[in-house]
Amino acid sequence: MGATGAAEPLRSELWVKQQRCAVSLEPARALLRWWRSPGPGAGAPGADAWSVPVAEIIAVEETDGKLGGGGAGRWQKMETPFAFTVHCVKRARHHRWKWAQVTFCCPEEQLCRLWLQTLRAMLEALTSRPKHLLVFINPIGGKRKGKRVYEQKVAPLFALASITADVIVTEHANQAKETLYEINLESYDGIVCVGGDGMFSEVLHGLVGRTQRSAGVDQDHPRAALAPSGLRIGIIPAGSTDCVCYSTVGTSDAETSALHIVVGDSLAMDVSSVHHGGTLLRYSVSLLGYGFYGDIIRDSEKKRWMGLARYDFSGIKTFLSHHCYEGTVSFLPAQHTVGSPRDGKPCRAGCSVCRQSRQQLQEEQKKALYGLDNAEEVEEWQVVCGKFLAINVTNMSCACRRSPQGLSPAAHLGDGSCDLILIRKCSRFNFLRFLLRHTNQCDQFDFSFVEVYRVRKFQFTSKHAEDEDSDLRERGKARFAHICREHPSCCCEASSSSWNCDGEVLHSAAIEVRVHCQLVRLFARGIEEDPKQAPRS
Repeated sequence: MGATGAAEPLRSELWVKQQRCAVSLEPARALLRWWRSPGPGAGAPGADAWSVPVAEIIAVEETDGKLGGGGAGRWQKMETPFAFTVHCVKRARHHRWKWAQVTFCCPEEQLCRLWLQTLRAMLEALTSRPKHLLVFINPIGGKRKGKRVYEQKVAPLFALASITADVIVTEHANQAKETLYEINLESYDGIVCVGGDGMFSEVLHGLVGRTQRSAGVDQDHPRAALAPSGLRIGIIPAGSTDCVCYSTVGTSDAETSALHIVVGDSLAMDVSSVHHGGTLLRYSVSLLGYGFYGDIIRDSEKKRWMGLARYDFSGIKTFLSHHCYEGTVSFLPAQHTVGSPRDGKPCRAGCSVCRQSRQQLQEEQKKALYGLDNAEEVEEWQVVCGKFLAINVTNMSCACRRSPQGLSPAAHLGDGSCDLILIRKCSRFNFLRFLLRHTNQCDQFDFSFVEVYRVRKFQFTSKHAEDEDSDLRERGKARFAHICREHPSCCCEASSSSWNCDGEVLHSAAIEVRVHCQLVRLFARGIEEDPKQAPRS
């Protein structure tokens, strides 16, 4: 009927939904498989076999395996056959994961016990799975559904996987960040945020800041080597955009994200530090946008009473105003990375580019240890001056439901670089063409007025800041020139914009940005290329 040792393959004739199946468990491959078996001694599995990796089994429990309806032979006579249920991950369309259950009926109690003990022992050996989590819930973010999402879709899965959680429902902005600076984190295996990108940003700033304080690192120093945190962050999407979740998992489905946490997935991700005048302004993981996206977020902050509609309203208003901004961009090309922003190779689960960057990171750490970390001083910075409608800097694709490919489809999550996108002054019609490319499969960088670079560091100084002391009168005139009613199709030159940093406004136009390779880890595995066939239940 099967082997008796946990290290040996286990194979038995069991019943699944009134069908006789050959069921095998291969510890060496950590794979549970089953296929239809017309009789004892069935051969190898065919193309119709089902399988699930042990790493994607949520839990195994003893259950009532009573067969209903048309059983056969000895199975029909058994009122309460011995059975166990495997709770596992089932893949659905569009990168979504579902909670599935498969019940296996056994003819003997001893055999059922053997299967239960073997599977549970293999699950216990999975050390990457969290046992105790700290959960922050934003009850008012997005569509005000965070608390309901957690209670209905997340908490049951955590309970099934024997994960305990301390839940904090936030009552004011930055409560999660403040809590992470004060609370004892030693008992937790990870931090989970339920909300949108703003809630994730709070947790990120709290965890990164707490880690630097514990490590004695000065966050305000632009050249400081930041210390990575030992805790992973889980994101349960319940916001309006959920860009980070969409770009790292492939969907903004709460059940999918909860399952990634349960199975203990881990994904290293870059973080950019944004400084001004020797002071840390914020950390960024998705978008830094000046000009178009900066104007949108600045204008939408004044219209919070409109709810989520404020983003569409401010977007249309900003597009029609068509402001451009003059300044200087300096950047250090990311020579250590493989590929380019236009190579058409997006970041996916098991990404080789990110893996090689991890090796590069380790080499740099060794150099720093021996005082050889000044190699970048000999690298040449590049300088670009001009008038820009938008300056976008992305650490990830920035994909979302409205823009499935994102602002930079080939951006990588953990390669130690960001994609710098410069949209120079152009007509309103051409700018609209560029924006529409974000909603389709076309190359959004294939315009003469668009430049894109993969960079490791960059700095920006606006012309407004450069002329602040000598051109007050001209700037005053420029403010009134924004309207341009007699020239509605022109590109108005404004004084200065603001930076959109992951949905928050930075009013300092002059900034210095540095990418910190794989500084944080998420409960995710990256977007899978092709969903595998899921077990039917």
